[in-house]
Amino acid sequence: MSENRKLPEPIRHNRINRRELRQRIASDPTPRYTLSFYAYARIDDPAAWRDELYDGLAALGVLGRIYVAHEGINAQISVPQHRLDEMRQFLDRWPFLRNIRLNFAVQNQYNSFYLLKIKVRPKIVADGLDDTTFDASQTGTPLDAEAFNALTDRPETLVVDLRNHYECEVGHFENALCFDTDTFRETLAQAEAALAEAKDRPIVMYCTGGIRCEKASAWLRHRGFRQVYQLEGGIIEYARQVRQRGLRNKFIGVNFVFDERLSERIGPQVIARCHQCGTPWDVHTNCRNEACHVLFLQCPRCAETYAGCCSEACREFISLPTEQQQLLRKGFRKPSSVYRKGRPGPNAEQVRQLLDRLRA
Repeated sequence: MSENRKLPEPIRHNRINRRELRQRIASDPTPRYTLSFYAYARIDDPAAWRDELYDGLAALGVLGRIYVAHEGINAQISVPQHRLDEMRQFLDRWPFLRNIRLNFAVQNQYNSFYLLKIKVRPKIVADGLDDTTFDASQTGTPLDAEAFNALTDRPETLVVDLRNHYECEVGHFENALCFDTDTFRETLAQAEAALAEAKDRPIVMYCTGGIRCEKASAWLRHRGFRQVYQLEGGIIEYARQVRQRGLRNKFIGVNFVFDERLSERIGPQVIARCHQCGTPWDVHTNCRNEACHVLFLQCPRCAETYAGCCSEACREFISLPTEQQQLLRKGFRKPSSVYRKGRPGPNAEQVRQLLDRLRA
């Protein structure tokens, strides 16, 4: 199957606006599971496989975001509960997906996704690595929740968070090393540099569902680290095992997730603060100004004060007539998509410049 063949528009491309799709999902009573899975495997023709996946999953009513690449698949999806067995059977067509572990969401809200996207990417996790001798299958030792708790109780063990700064900001494991990074490639580089003098110490790595820490653990082993471990199934599977087995929960706060929910509660603590007033708060939202749309933490009081916006400039912007907003947005490129750990909103000055241009 050629990568350049023309795809049938009606089946593989969405033609309905997002607002209507969200409304459809919100009003649909069908019970759904929110879950994720990934697999590292050699895919010879990711574009052709993407088409086959899309056709099969769309027919089952699956929604979500899936990346496929020559190195495998990374999927976060929402599945109608009555179609779960059929979806498993569909995935079992490929040996590397047969009986694959599905990480079910801790808080299983039905409206986690509202459409199905499957994209072909250079890698399923962008790592910035360019080493032809690196074998991502040579991972660190996997740990279940009980083994993770035992090993991280030892004072010589280092616990490393492989997620971005805004994920760590709202929740992380006790005594974890967290990095002020925006991407996995930055986190991996900073983690290796920070651990350079600890090649003989036990190092336990974790992420949301396991895909990042699995690759990172393999990389550290490749770089000569001798005691490398990874939390199997990530935070999601850890939370499930802790609940089922009655284990001590060492995760503090909420787990950030990359879907419409944005987070799920793991620990009772609130460790983050509203980016506008500083009150304890750990629920992310997006700025209501579509020219900004930055991801940030906003408490209910500030949401009312700023009309759901990240700044006075954005609040002023959304008060303009829709036609003026659309004209100002033409050609505007947002500098950033997330707040930087409580520092001022990165797009506010750009929005202010748009308003000044309007007045000129």
